[in-house]
Amino acid sequence: MGYTSFEDLEVWKRSCRLAVRLYDILHDCRDFGLKDQMTRAAVSIASNISEGAERDSKKDYIRFLHIAKGSAGELRTQLYIAHKIGYIAEDDMHELVSESKKISKQLHCLVQALT
Repeated sequence: MGYTSFEDLEVWKRSCRLAVRLYDILHDCRDFGLKDQMTRAAVSIASNISEGAERDSKKDYIRFLHIAKGSAGELRTQLYIAHKIGYIAEDDMHELVSESKKISKQLHCLVQALT
């Protein structure tokens, strides 16, 4: 069976799980500025995948996938910083960085498949 909705995309499911995991890890974080920036970047990944998929143009879809990929990179930078200042444990940082890299690769492959 082929693609019928963005909800069927593994990269969308994976990015939703990443956002939820990040919320769990940052639950007790009192640095609301960094926490907000990180959660916005994480939520942006899945949101841009879905928004692009719902557009009526392949060009728009690809543009939103690139935005999602950019958000994954932004989140990785924030994860490194959050770890360095003691907000995120090393194991959690490695887990989330690894997952965001996998998502970026999947997004790249999806863009390639669409072009």
